[in-house]
Amino acid sequence: MTPADTGAPTIMGAVASVPDSDSRMTPGGPGYRRMSLALFLAGVATFALLYSTQALLPLISGEFHVAAGDASWTVAAATGGLALFVLPASALSERFGRRTVMTASLAVAVVVGLLVPFAPSLGALVVLRALQGAALAGLPASAQAYLAEEVRPRALVTAIGLFVAGNSVGGMSGRVITGWVAQEWGWRVAVGVIGVIAVGCAVAFRLLLPAPRHFRAGSLRPRVLARSVRDHLADPLLRRLYAIGALFMTVFGGVYTAIGYRLTEAPFSLPQGIVGSIFLVYLVGTVSASTAGRLVGRLGRRGALYLAGATTAAGLLVSLADSVALVLLGLVLITAGFFAGHAVASSAVSRTATHGRAQASALYQSAYYVGSSVGSTVGAMAFHAQGWPGTAGVGLLAVLGVVTITALGSRAARVAARREPVPA
Repeated sequence: MTPADTGAPTIMGAVASVPDSDSRMTPGGPGYRRMSLALFLAGVATFALLYSTQALLPLISGEFHVAAGDASWTVAAATGGLALFVLPASALSERFGRRTVMTASLAVAVVVGLLVPFAPSLGALVVLRALQGAALAGLPASAQAYLAEEVRPRALVTAIGLFVAGNSVGGMSGRVITGWVAQEWGWRVAVGVIGVIAVGCAVAFRLLLPAPRHFRAGSLRPRVLARSVRDHLADPLLRRLYAIGALFMTVFGGVYTAIGYRLTEAPFSLPQGIVGSIFLVYLVGTVSASTAGRLVGRLGRRGALYLAGATTAAGLLVSLADSVALVLLGLVLITAGFFAGHAVASSAVSRTATHGRAQASALYQSAYYVGSSVGSTVGAMAFHAQGWPGTAGVGLLAVLGVVTITALGSRAARVAARREPVPA
């Protein structure tokens, strides 16, 4: 039977209970440092590739003579491809193994990444980016399951933290590097450099990652997968959490897709390298995500979501000013609010799901990246039509959605509490 059938506690599909003779990795033990570095590099490669064109959209628009909304499809296609394939990839990793799926995903993604600089048209570029996103779906679907199976529980949070750190470093460095390289040699050379870096990360990942010792292959049973997905989508709390993740990412995707256009145009007219460096603000998100647990402890899950939404909305309003300093402050607040909200919602998914946690997490990631695709496209279109106030308006509507859904959750919790029988 699968963990979903037995009800055994799982993380990304991995059974949490282990034999008494626990031979899994632990800090300082054999293989732990190699494993940590391997998954850190996988995270760097994944997010550097996934968002490699986001800081370059003004240059792509210029070369192909298209509007911001059209160029934004180079980002939306990649995140959309990942969103569509993360659930199937989670099923494949249950059958063929985490390391196998991760290796195949990175290999295909870096090959496509080396082809991206040679795209002859915007349409070809969008297709390549969609393929790249679909290939990368195997990483988030498999990495946490590998860690849950191969690392002792007391070291699991630290190990997952290193993988997430690789994600944020990759997302940030990919944008910063492309910004400075593109300023001197153009966007094609910039994405080519990211492709070469990703090749190095992928090779090192495969050489460093220890062979799995605790993976047990399962069968690809569509009925089990479909039943798990159906159960999760029938849960009102999980549905709310999926929607919250998508809405937060709509804000984030829209803001960081359009910000390059705003800062390269009057009245700022900043060079591409400086615009790329704006993504160093991601470091603020690393801090806010790490404090999300304390926020939940003090305010509760819904209180933390309200605070994250308010912080994001405040950042959107501050960013309307025609001052570089205030725009930067606005981005700091938006980034802090987004990462805190994302951390609260994603962790709540794992706690809420009582079975099939791999599929529950995959559904959250699907919603999350759908939000990124929608935000990238709609945010860029709004910028083209109304300038930065249009993009900020889209973000404020998404934040209003977060607050409304959270309020509905509060109301549902009060109703459920009134229905509970009073002890005699």
